[in-house]
Amino acid sequence: MNKEVERIRKTPRGKNCNNVADGLDILYCIAIFALIVHLFVIQIFDFQKYREKGKLQRSSHDFAVRGDIYDRHGIKLATDRIYYNIYARPVDYSKTETPEKIASLFAPVLGIPEQALLGKLSNKKIPVIALKKDVDRDTAKKIMKIISENGFRSISLDKKNTREYPQGVFASHVLGFYNFDADVSNGVELTAKDKLEHVVRATRYQRTRDGKIIYNFSTDPVAPTVNPKGQDVILTIDAAIQHVCEKELYKIIKEKEALRGAVIVMNPRNGEILAYAVYPTYDPNKFQEASNTQIKNWTLTDVYPPGSTFKIITVTSAMELGKINENSIIEDSGRMKFGGYTIENYDYREHGAPGKINLVYLFEHSSNIGSVNVGYLMSHLEFFNMLKKFGFGEKSGIDLAGESSGLLASPKAWDKGLHMTMSYGYGTSVSIMQMVSAVSALANDGVRVTPHVIKYSPEEEAEKIKHIQTISPETSRIITKLLAMSINNGKSNIKMDKYNVAAKTGTSRKPLENGTGYSGTMYTSTIGYLPASDPKVLIYVVVDSAKKGPVWGNTVAAPVFREVAEQTARILDLKPDKVPANTVKKNN
Repeated sequence: MNKEVERIRKTPRGKNCNNVADGLDILYCIAIFALIVHLFVIQIFDFQKYREKGKLQRSSHDFAVRGDIYDRHGIKLATDRIYYNIYARPVDYSKTETPEKIASLFAPVLGIPEQALLGKLSNKKIPVIALKKDVDRDTAKKIMKIISENGFRSISLDKKNTREYPQGVFASHVLGFYNFDADVSNGVELTAKDKLEHVVRATRYQRTRDGKIIYNFSTDPVAPTVNPKGQDVILTIDAAIQHVCEKELYKIIKEKEALRGAVIVMNPRNGEILAYAVYPTYDPNKFQEASNTQIKNWTLTDVYPPGSTFKIITVTSAMELGKINENSIIEDSGRMKFGGYTIENYDYREHGAPGKINLVYLFEHSSNIGSVNVGYLMSHLEFFNMLKKFGFGEKSGIDLAGESSGLLASPKAWDKGLHMTMSYGYGTSVSIMQMVSAVSALANDGVRVTPHVIKYSPEEEAEKIKHIQTISPETSRIITKLLAMSINNGKSNIKMDKYNVAAKTGTSRKPLENGTGYSGTMYTSTIGYLPASDPKVLIYVVVDSAKKGPVWGNTVAAPVFREVAEQTARILDLKPDKVPANTVKKNN
């Protein structure tokens, strides 16, 4: 057997075996050569690329905070607050880092009894133990100092931020709210989201494995201590006027036991909303506790019949079309029947038929029959086209989400009855912001400017804000004159001592929620602008479902309008345009 083995071992290899071995040797040589070339290229020619990759693996930047929101005068309305959550990891405990030692050092800083903290730290069944949440920055600095001095590895800090609203319920429906965890928002927090979160320069820096910053000559020593921040947003809101509106609105809601209400103040020249008060309201700091009814901005989402305030639009439309003029006389029978319906003036039973009336009388006495007869001077299509020019049936374009387009039927669906009710404010349903936009054209030489709550740069304004010539300057001047005369002639609660006011009150029955018929409650409203000679502010007051006392636009909404107008004029230092009645002009 041994001889056979020896014979086989001494037998020479065949040619094929030698060829395979030689081939493998060549492949090995090629692979080694290729590896050498690759390493040479990396280290000599392409080292910068891989050096940058290494830096990126070690680099990070702190999370960005949202920009702040301010009113037009710099009062802070929304901001971010940085806080920390403190955690412990039992897996990293050691002989020098025991729960007892950690508890003794951190208990005074965290404000937790030492035994209670030790109890938490001793629970090794939980991989990560939450020691305390919502810790402020000063406390967090003390914690980090203890960690650094003792070389602790088991304690970590998780930095968070939350949105705060320093003024509480103030302007809540304009600001909205923002939830970081769910990334949910509304109001300006939603529409200005991109700007609030846009960080122009996010500083990056390198860290070690345990999170410590690696400083070199190019590292800004201040940058790591400051969080990157989004851009601030300035609102058109004037905090002083907003406060007045919210106070007066809340007062009338409580006094009349009303369901809801709104007061809007706008500069008709540029579309800037100076105040936007909505009730019911809520605290955006506690938005989780608010109901959907409180959070919803019903002035944008809901529509309603505007009532007699719409007579301004009817008369203006007919005048713009040349159907009437400043001195037109309208027939007012006080009452008319159509089909199975009877329409009459609110004071018909007391005063009967006025007969022939002028336009000042129509506005002053809010004549339903006069408005219907003016409306009938226009065809369905003519009236519809004018309403479209005023912006009805489409969104106003305000920079807040959730706006409704309102309800405006196609002229093909109009009949005599719809045309008639449309003339005095019942055939259509509008949003509050649509009425503000439409009437603002009368106060601005016939031009509607997109209403907005955010202050824009000239470049942004050119892109976002539209100027729409709705009626002629002459028509707007005449209607303004007629409205101001109607207020000064009568006993309206709108009348002011120092200013001529071009305004109109309105009262309309509230439709049932199922859409058929009307409820027993009313919308009361007043819309107007001042000074009539050179309008600087437009004010719209709407109160829904007042229950106490006489429920009319002149008794519920008008007193609020006047108080807001008086205080707004004082805040803005508006120049009076009314000459006192007892002033005697002396001849030189």
